[in-house]
Amino acid sequence: MNAGRGFVIALLGAESTGKTMLALALRDALVAEGFEAVVVPEYLREFCDREQRTPRADEQQAIADEQTRRIDAAALTHPFVIADTTALMIAVYSDQVFGDTGLYTHAQATHARGCDLTLLTALDLPWQADGLQRDGPQVREPVDAKVRAALQRADVPWSVVFGTGAARVEAALACVRRALAPPAEDIDVSPRWHWHCERCGDANCERHPLLPSG
Repeated sequence: MNAGRGFVIALLGAESTGKTMLALALRDALVAEGFEAVVVPEYLREFCDREQRTPRADEQQAIADEQTRRIDAAALTHPFVIADTTALMIAVYSDQVFGDTGLYTHAQATHARGCDLTLLTALDLPWQADGLQRDGPQVREPVDAKVRAALQRADVPWSVVFGTGAARVEAALACVRRALAPPAEDIDVSPRWHWHCERCGDANCERHPLLPSG
């Protein structure tokens, strides 16, 4: 945790993987345990609702910057902040939609600097349409792969959250508890540990909700 800032939990993931529902449920679960927690919503959704369109390529950076600004502001006034996406997802979609990789460097740096725990929502929920923001189930796997690659480049550890309903929330809570718990003296639990296999990046090979990487 950064001095003078709240503990920031970043939720990343492809479209229709339950980020917003998980953010709200995780906040409620933390509040029920006696913590003060707040959700920073996805600014892109606000932009699309206001403009009644998806953003152009030249608008991506400003949207990413506003998302970061809102997370930083919340972290100065709340002990727990749940970010329903970060600038890193804007960079990923700028790459996916426009082929523009120019947002990655800054987004990776701001994510690494400003987020204490990163949770990646798994692809185990059915895809659902949601107005202007969703392109279809076919984009989820390539987006998921791009998110993982960006996190690896940023040297940011993450945990994959699986399950439906209460099970998904409990998996996320377990990650939060693990991140906040002091490390056992006799066990190497370095937060920079990553497991890799010949299928790394394939969500189908993951079955444990607390794996730091895929």
